Amino acid sequence: MSGRDEYLLRAADLLAKAGAEVNGAFKDKLENMARSYLRLAEQAKRNAQNDIGYERQPKREGEQP
Repeated sequence: MSGRDEYLLRAADLLAKAGAEVNGAFKDKLENMARSYLRLAEQAKRNAQNDIGYERQPKREGEQP
């Protein structure tokens, strides 16, 4: 399971818990946490689309590792 999928699963779980919550303040907190996980899922999706590779600089003569 990808990181994005895990974030989406947690968001869904939190929204389900918020739907069953009777305490309004706690329900708001659960919904805010779910929105945060949805933002993380979107960021994970964008990160997965970026394929960044780094090349090492060749060592200079006499340079220590």
